Amino acid sequence: MPDDKKLPTRATDFSAWYNELVLRAELADYAPVRGCMVIRPNGYGIWERMQRQLDDMFKETGHQNAYFPLLIPESFLRKEAQHVEGFAPETAVVTHGGGKELEEPLVIRPTSETIIYSMFAKWVQSYRDLPVLINQWANVVRWEMRTRLFLRTLEFLWQEGHTAHATETEAEAEARRMLGVYREFMEGWIAMPVITGQKSDSERFAGALRTYSCEAMMQDNKALQAGTSHNLGQNFAKAFDLTFQTEAGDHAHAWNTSWGVSTRLIGGLVMTHGDDNGLRIPPRLAPIEIVIVPIYRADEERTRVLEAAHRIKQTLGTSARGIPAKLRIHVDDREGIKPGAKYYEWELRGVPLRMEIGPRDLDANTAVLVRRDTRAKQSCSLDTIGDESTTLLATIQTDMLTAARDRREQHSVRGTITYDRFREIMDGDGAFVYAGWCGSATCEAKVKEDTKATIRVLPDPEFRSAEAPTHCLSCGGTATAEALWAKAY
Repeated sequence: MPDDKKLPTRATDFSAWYNELVLRAELADYAPVRGCMVIRPNGYGIWERMQRQLDDMFKETGHQNAYFPLLIPESFLRKEAQHVEGFAPETAVVTHGGGKELEEPLVIRPTSETIIYSMFAKWVQSYRDLPVLINQWANVVRWEMRTRLFLRTLEFLWQEGHTAHATETEAEAEARRMLGVYREFMEGWIAMPVITGQKSDSERFAGALRTYSCEAMMQDNKALQAGTSHNLGQNFAKAFDLTFQTEAGDHAHAWNTSWGVSTRLIGGLVMTHGDDNGLRIPPRLAPIEIVIVPIYRADEERTRVLEAAHRIKQTLGTSARGIPAKLRIHVDDREGIKPGAKYYEWELRGVPLRMEIGPRDLDANTAVLVRRDTRAKQSCSLDTIGDESTTLLATIQTDMLTAARDRREQHSVRGTITYDRFREIMDGDGAFVYAGWCGSATCEAKVKEDTKATIRVLPDPEFRSAEAPTHCLSCGGTATAEALWAKAY
């Protein structure tokens, strides 16, 4: 393979490696509008599988899908002071329509709390109308200054859940439950381990009482905020008069939550699992789980091998009744391309399993299976290849999660650490550093100014150190909490 076809290496330039891989694997491309992207079929196929699984999980927890307008009256954002302050620099505003200046400017949604809770206020009259559990799949626009494909773009796709409850206890339980749903999805389908916990006050969502987050480590040891869930309290309910008659007969404001993940998860998948040869897609999210590469020389071999390849696809790709089975298979029967070039292309695209089959394999009633994650090869009988492929794909899914978790723990720092040592780590390769915090916003801001590291979360109990830190990383005072510090995207 010529050198000009090689990707930049992760060790040499992680950012260049990421950008080039997204382009070469045809996940996305730059759009004519600055900061926007076109999601190509390879990337959208991953997003579709993410959508389907998450949508099923949302519906299993009682949520229903709806859709709300893209355009929001500017006055709606101004009704909730913290919210407008948080989003004002990022909003895109429509001032003219139909050739005329609008009486009131319209904001292209950066998020939908305001318009959704104004509608909830119309629909909710009594405690019997609660809870309201709504999810919407949509696009949003945030006027970002520095953009990167999937990770931060002006327009992106996401889902946003919005709920209304009768009590704070119910809203808190909902916010935590959806954080758990996100974690289950990220670890079970993306094979991306996450640390869950609460955001500090300076990092919480504009207008929320509390924000909870899933934080994942990328291969450059930076954190990616992969998903958030917010207990909004009654801030939006009060702004939009979302009230209900209680069981006792009086009136009260509802308690709200919101939660969301976006196409940023595709970027997280790339940076968690990709290697210097290209993507490595977890089988559960791979649009193609197995690519069959026929190997032949003479024309008579070609006919025999291609027939066998398509027969395998037909057998493994559909059930006896013609219902699509779990295995998603593609036969690369293109002419004029050598097998080695096909191997390179499918490794770049991250297909989890490659099946190689040629005349000698057919004579032996076998095929060769090659794992994308480890590149390990094994011969398999054609009589059992369906079961063995299914088992191997499940193993790959599990192994990818284990490898990512092991890597995170190898680059995590716990125990007593000096501030000088912390700065050395952040100036160097970076890490997830678990250290004490006194609760002061001043200390938090100082660390960010000195190192660009922030408090990603105050970790949930299962992620905390065995011995709680006693001193603040920054000022040396008494620690009131353990914080996870890291640089982040």
